[in-house]
Amino acid sequence: MPKHVLALAALVATALLSASLARAQSDYPTRPVRIVIGFGAGAVADTPARLLAQKFSQALGQQFVIENRPGAGSNIAAEYVARAQPDGSMLFMATSANTINATISSNLSYDIIKDFAPIALICSVPNMLVVHPSLGVDSLQQLIALARSKPEQIHFGSSGTATTTHLAGELINVMAGVKLVHVPYPGSAQALSDVLTGRIPLLFAPASAVIQHVEKGQLKAIAVTQLTRAGIAPEVPTMAEAGLPGYDIGLWFGLLAPAGTPRDVVDRLARIANDALKADDVSRALRAQGLDPLGSSPDQFARHIVSEVHKGASVAQAAGLKK
Repeated sequence: MPKHVLALAALVATALLSASLARAQSDYPTRPVRIVIGFGAGAVADTPARLLAQKFSQALGQQFVIENRPGAGSNIAAEYVARAQPDGSMLFMATSANTINATISSNLSYDIIKDFAPIALICSVPNMLVVHPSLGVDSLQQLIALARSKPEQIHFGSSGTATTTHLAGELINVMAGVKLVHVPYPGSAQALSDVLTGRIPLLFAPASAVIQHVEKGQLKAIAVTQLTRAGIAPEVPTMAEAGLPGYDIGLWFGLLAPAGTPRDVVDRLARIANDALKADDVSRALRAQGLDPLGSSPDQFARHIVSEVHKGASVAQAAGLKK
């Protein structure tokens, strides 16, 4: 066959493939899409999920609905989505709980790294370290000095074992070489009640839950646990700024699809999500709930997940949490 005929055939094939890919992208989604959350209705994850669902529906002309599947620290929902058809019809609002679970659970039926296609980081929930005034410290360095002088005598509260608020304290132990003693509670509300009365001297909790008590002088804000300052309390330094460079642990939310979801679908959802996070109405709605908008590319989110799993594993090992 003449070379010019072969070249023409190749051009036609390329054009047809490009047209097919473009058509597949323009057709998505052909049916309603579910965004699955691993916690009950009204949980923190509901706010970003519902805001995104609205923006996706507007941009893609198809209904995006929220489905709550609570249980097992979000593992039930994660397994459900991991086994779904990889066609973009089911998405998962993952949290840092999922990367923590990957480090401490030996019987998970899914792999948070291998079984999902990351779309974008959505937002974070800044955790804050607060102390009761009776402890007599005003800074992280003073707290570390006190903890070194009183090993295993200073207790910190959290919203439960293996939560980000628990690992936040264990990370101080690892990085500062101290031994704060963990006191787990069923939730932040119960822990907050005890730190307000002075029953425990310090607490890691969502900034939105404690900021009013800081403003009233009932508690002292020492630092926030993420690398950037909290939008709800911009005057409070980060742990890294306060004296532990590299310290970073917190609660985040991000959107995943089942592994094998077409990359053009993933990229399209990522673009819409990132545009939504830059919109004033979405940003205001998130910040009103104490959430900080993030945004990322799929590849950046993938690297974030791997980093979180590795970091969580080292902290969990130091804390004696079984995998």
